[in-house]
Amino acid sequence: KADIAASFQEAVVDMLVNPTFAAAAELGVNRVVLAGGVAANSRLRERMAQGAEERGMELFFPSPALCTDNGAMIALVGHHRLGCGQRDSLTLNADADLTL
Repeated sequence: KADIAASFQEAVVDMLVNPTFAAAAELGVNRVVLAGGVAANSRLRERMAQGAEERGMELFFPSPALCTDNGAMIALVGHHRLGCGQRDSLTLNADADLTL
C-alpha cells in the first residue's frame, strides 16, 4: 500500500512540476510561487526547489503552517458577513476579485 501511495504522489508531483516550469519558460517568467494547500506537500516542495535550481529560476513558498486550504477562511468570511446582515442573491457569480 505504501508503494502505491508513493507512486501516486510521485505521479501527481510530476504532473504539477513539469507543466509549471514549462509554462514559466514559455512565458519568459523566472519566478514561480507555490501556494495553497498543495504547497504543504514536502515532496512537491522538494521537487519544485530542484526544478527551479536546475532552470535558474526563483521559487517562493510560505512555511507549511501557512499552506492551507482557503475554503475554511472563505466560510468564516461568509459566517461573519451573515452575522452582519449581509446577504447575496443565489445568482451571485464567481468573482476572483470580490472584495471581502
